[in-house]
Amino acid sequence: MAAKSNQLIGDFLTHLEVERNRSSRTVRNYDFYLRRFFEWAGGVAPEKISLDQIRKYRVWLNRYKDEDGRELKKSTQNYHLIALRSFLKYLSKRDVKTLAPEKIELARMPERAVTFLEAEELERLLAVPLKGVGDNPQKMPIIMLRDKAILETLFSTGLRVSELASLTRDHINPGREEMTVRGKGDKPRVVFLSNQSRYWIKAYLDRRHDVDGHLFVSHDRAQKGRDLDSGLTPRSIQRLVQRCAVEAGITKEITPHTMRHTFATDLLRNGADIRSVQTMLGHSSITTTQIYTHITDERLREVFDEFHERRRKKT
Repeated sequence: MAAKSNQLIGDFLTHLEVERNRSSRTVRNYDFYLRRFFEWAGGVAPEKISLDQIRKYRVWLNRYKDEDGRELKKSTQNYHLIALRSFLKYLSKRDVKTLAPEKIELARMPERAVTFLEAEELERLLAVPLKGVGDNPQKMPIIMLRDKAILETLFSTGLRVSELASLTRDHINPGREEMTVRGKGDKPRVVFLSNQSRYWIKAYLDRRHDVDGHLFVSHDRAQKGRDLDSGLTPRSIQRLVQRCAVEAGITKEITPHTMRHTFATDLLRNGADIRSVQTMLGHSSITTTQIYTHITDERLREVFDEFHERRRKKT
C-alpha cells in the first residue's frame, strides 16, 4: 500500500477512536475493510479512486469466496462499502482530493426477518426459573433468582446483551423505575424497569453477600471455590436464555436479541409510536426501528375495520 494511503487510513482510524468515540471493535473492522480495498486496488492513491473502480470492487466482493468456499453476505459487502464511504467523507473534509463519497451506493438488502415471542411463549420462558419452587424468592437457589431477574430485565428494558452484561449495582436505584445506560457509540439513554423486573432484581441482590460491583455474576464459579467472575459475559447470558427457551419447550431459536425484538413488538402492538420505541431501543436511525412495523399489521386491520366506509350503509 502507498505510504500516503497508509498514513491517511491511520489518521482516519484515530479520528474514529478519538473524535467519533467508536468502539475498538468498530475501529478494527474499518481498518480491515479499508486495507482489503487498497490491497485489491494495488495501493491506489485517493485522488485516483474512480467510480468504475468501485463498480469492479463491488463485483469482486460479490464473487469473493474464502478458503472454505463461503461467499460474503450482502450485509458484509455493504460494511466494506460503508467503511470506504466514511473514509472518503473524512478525506473530503480534510480537502484531500478523492471520489465523492455519496457516489458509492450500497447494495439493496433483503428485508430482515424478526423473531419474537408471542405472549404465551414469553410467559412460559419467564416461568422457567420458577419451576419447582413457585414464585417465592426464599425457596429459590440464587442462580435461579439471577436467571429470573435477567429474563425480566431483558423484556422490561429491551437492552442489548452487551448492555445488560455491563450493568453494575450502581445502575439500580430502589426508589426509581428507570436507569441510564450507554449503548452503541457510548450514547446514553434512559430505560425503564417494570415492577416485575425491579422485584426480582431486589430479591436477587438481597441474597448476594459478595462485594462484586456487577449486577449479574457467575455464582457457579464461586461455589467451586474460585472468586466471582467480573460479571456474566454476553456469551454466558446468551447460553442462559437459550437453555431457558429449551426448557420452556420453545422450538425456534431464542437469543437475548429475541427478547429485544419482543420488547419492541409488545410496545408497538399496544399502541406506542415508533419514534418513542426508537428512542427506547437506542437506534440512531428510524430506518432501523422500522423493521418492526411489518409485524404489527393487525393494528392496521383494526384501523380499517373501525374507520373504513363508516358512512356507507352496512349490508
